[in-house]
Amino acid sequence: MREALQIAEERGLDLVEVAPNANPPVCRLMDYGKFLYERTKKEREARRGQRLAEIKEIRLRPKIGEHDVTFKVRQMRDFLAEGAKVKVRVRFRGREITHPEVARELLDRISGALGESAVIEQAPQMEGNTMLMVLAPAGAKQQAG
Repeated sequence: MREALQIAEERGLDLVEVAPNANPPVCRLMDYGKFLYERTKKEREARRGQRLAEIKEIRLRPKIGEHDVTFKVRQMRDFLAEGAKVKVRVRFRGREITHPEVARELLDRISGALGESAVIEQAPQMEGNTMLMVLAPAGAKQQAG
């Protein structure tokens, strides 16, 4: 150990313990300041590469017209193509909430219309006076896995 410290001092380097539990302990000669700088640089570069998943929200009503549904589906397809997740919210007003099956049928129709371009990330479920479904781009699952 003393020999290693002496060699490190002569070369102007630091003696860094890599595996302290090994017998004998494993050490490495390196410029520790440079090592820390490189590591933070790599971490910063990795963070720059990450992209937060953007979530777009589409709000609908249970009594929406057919043309409006096709327009909203086209909008969702564009959002998914850009790589954003889409939160589809069907809002109930008044007595509409007594027929949640209408909203579920609407959400099923939308997911069917999107077909292979979307993956259902969160199945339709009630949340207060709304029914919510989250869709993700189809390619996102394959890239992550």
